[in-house]
Amino acid sequence: MNIDYKLLIKDAFEAQKQSYSPYSNFAVGSALLSENGKIYKGCNIENAAYSPTNCAERTAFFKAVSEGELTFLAIVIVGGSMKSEVNDYCAPCGVCRQVMVEFCNPETFKVILAVSETDYKEYLLKELLPVRFSNADLK
Repeated sequence: MNIDYKLLIKDAFEAQKQSYSPYSNFAVGSALLSENGKIYKGCNIENAAYSPTNCAERTAFFKAVSEGELTFLAIVIVGGSMKSEVNDYCAPCGVCRQVMVEFCNPETFKVILAVSETDYKEYLLKELLPVRFSNADLK
């Protein structure tokens, strides 16, 4: 399947607008592409107690999995301070990388960090989490 990065990036920026981040003022959006071509959007959702906060990437994955989707090709992540119009590349946290490993092939799953539709960096999941714990370790 050919991946339309511009569409995924656009969707990630749309998701970012839904961010609930009153404490950090750091809004993150993501667009997750399933193997069948469906896109699941996610945003970060903060909580005053902090630890119940959920990242945009996990929001997208949990939405997809809750609808029966288990295979994915790529995710776009955008994020930055709501106080600035200039954003930098927003990498996924370690917990989100671990969730990606649960559902994605590290050799082929693409993680795209974008600041615009034309300015982005592309990584394979294995590059972002070279040493990982997966279901294979439990066998």
